[in-house]
Amino acid sequence: MAIVGTGFAGLGMAIQLKRRGENDFVVLERARDVGGTWRDNTYPGAACDIRSDLYSFSFAPNPDWAYSYGRQPEILNYLRDTARQFDVVPHILFERELERAEWNDDAAAWTLTTSRETLTADVLVAGHGPLIEPVWPSIPGLESFAGASFHSARWDHSVSLKGKRIAVIGTGASSIQLVPELQQVASQLTLFQRTPPWIIPRADRPTSERRRQLFRRYPALQRASRSWIFRMAEVRFIGFRSAFVGGLFQVFATWFRNSQVHDPRLRQQLTPNYRVGCKRILVSSNFYPTLSQPNVELVTNAIVRIDNSTLVTADGARREFDVLVCGTGFDATHPPIAALIHGRNNESLRHAWSDRMSALHGTTVAGFPNLFLLVGPNTSLGHNSMIYIIEAQIDYVLQALELLRSSGARSLEPLATAQDDYNSGIQSDLEGSVWTSGGCTSFYLDATGRNTTLWPQRAGLFRRSVRSFRADEYVVDHGVREATNA
Repeated sequence: MAIVGTGFAGLGMAIQLKRRGENDFVVLERARDVGGTWRDNTYPGAACDIRSDLYSFSFAPNPDWAYSYGRQPEILNYLRDTARQFDVVPHILFERELERAEWNDDAAAWTLTTSRETLTADVLVAGHGPLIEPVWPSIPGLESFAGASFHSARWDHSVSLKGKRIAVIGTGASSIQLVPELQQVASQLTLFQRTPPWIIPRADRPTSERRRQLFRRYPALQRASRSWIFRMAEVRFIGFRSAFVGGLFQVFATWFRNSQVHDPRLRQQLTPNYRVGCKRILVSSNFYPTLSQPNVELVTNAIVRIDNSTLVTADGARREFDVLVCGTGFDATHPPIAALIHGRNNESLRHAWSDRMSALHGTTVAGFPNLFLLVGPNTSLGHNSMIYIIEAQIDYVLQALELLRSSGARSLEPLATAQDDYNSGIQSDLEGSVWTSGGCTSFYLDATGRNTTLWPQRAGLFRRSVRSFRADEYVVDHGVREATNA
């Protein structure tokens, strides 16, 4: 078996195999270290917006979180420590970029071409995650910017920011974390905003030594904390489905903004014209106060071009900068790995998804035998911890592997009818939700306006939906497998 990626998904899959006594697997990692998005995103202020006790593996609690919400270095160290604790590091092939994965029907195996070698695996698990390749804004002259420029997901720590004139493009989850940090060192910070986000307070604080001692001595207390945080997040989900409850959330978010922003013009610029929850709800207690600082300017006019070191906006204004930071996110509906995976008849996953992404239970795809996706289509959450979803998917994959093993089958793949019926149900559940009728465009939606990223119900219902592996939804091939070089 081969697993791609060493973020929470890839490591979680590898660890669960080890815990069950499985050792015949490798993990392909393009970098020199584990961590996935928590390795790659090192911008100032990078942190999680899910409480630490919940944003961790259920089987590997960490009683020593330093803050209510984990910072990037702390989460990365957690992943490193967990990989060592469960002895999966020897299985990881570092600096192996997957270049092509091709299904061989005769051998019932995947041929994997990496940047260093060719491997064969009977099962391929893609734990790559959707937030990998940064999206850059389409602005004429961007590539010729005279100063230092980089994406928030590819932070250039060699660039000194002290006393610089810094431009930040975008007001997404990364930007609202890095802007308060940059404001403290910049001579002038200008934030270019296309659409204002809805923001709620973070309520973050250091954890006490007493709390850590109690969690170390009584692990049940931390499990109780985890359960409480999860249940409260599930309750808040009602706001995504009920316009009335969502309206109450909107009143609260409006009060929060108005309590922190006193300038009427700035308030107006920061007021969204769509329902709360339509785009990702952001969590910050210091973003709004930062925008009121004397060295910060918020610009809502579109950037029309970049001339050398000057950004020109639609109103004709010209502003000169030393550093340009793009906090413009990722393309969640076109995962790059889809172009690399080729199933039956050499069809790429990207081609299969040319109309839209779809999978059975967000995990398997018709025409791609023995392929399992972690954090696949319609599995992401807007209200709770993705690690909960990942663990539910891993349990589902383990059931599929047990079926292959116990039955002696060479491969399995979902019936196209089962996949279509499942996704029709997903889209039906999404109808009328805030994500499709909230009055905004977002990274949740593909080019056709279809939501192919979010799970439309409570997280607990996803786990229930994959609790039992239904063989009647699959084509199970019991033919004779040819010998391979695996």
